Amino acid sequence: MGTRLLLVEDDERIRLALGLALEDEGCEVVEAASGEEALELLSSTSVDVVLLDLMLPGVDGLEVCRTLRAQGDLPIIIVTARTDTADVITGLEAGADDYVSKPLVASELAARVRALLRRRQPGDSTGRLALRIGEIEIYPEEDVVRRAGTEVHLTRTEFRLLVELAGAAGRVVTREELLKRVWGYDYFGDTRLLDVHIRRLRRKIERDPDDPECVLTVRGRGYKACSAG
Repeated sequence: MGTRLLLVEDDERIRLALGLALEDEGCEVVEAASGEEALELLSSTSVDVVLLDLMLPGVDGLEVCRTLRAQGDLPIIIVTARTDTADVITGLEAGADDYVSKPLVASELAARVRALLRRRQPGDSTGRLALRIGEIEIYPEEDVVRRAGTEVHLTRTEFRLLVELAGAAGRVVTREELLKRVWGYDYFGDTRLLDVHIRRLRRKIERDPDDPECVLTVRGRGYKACSAG
């Protein structure tokens, strides 16, 4: 069975054209013309990924994104007509896993969807039963993270990012390597996606996100996890 995707777009022409193109790429497309319709539909319908336009009438895409993220880790790709930093970062901070810019290319979008769904499948979890970063314990086979014994909820993307850093055992992992390993897609040097997810991850696992002790920035190179201790 193909991927079931919820397409939330208020422009009927775009919605119909993109829906047909995505169906040609092997996706089953469910449509919603507003944020309110999307939230109501998701209360009774199961989908694999949400493709969410930010500029919606009424309840906008950012509010829909925040609502869905508060409810769980359903994969969300936001669509923006603008590529300026503030617009993209705001959407990612709201909880999106990825973003695409208009005009959309169905084949590229389908590739993003497939890469996103691969992160939700069991993979090579470094072959270890458990990983540790300071007081953070990571159980890759169970998709569980605990800080000082208390479970911490991460999205699938945040979890994969943490596993990659912990599995590097203190070595620096470049931004490009993390983008390739976690997102599985070539972002042509656009590291905003990664940097926002690092901030989100730190807010969940660090005692003081502004003075991180677990996930450290190595300027000009990338990120590394601190030594266990």
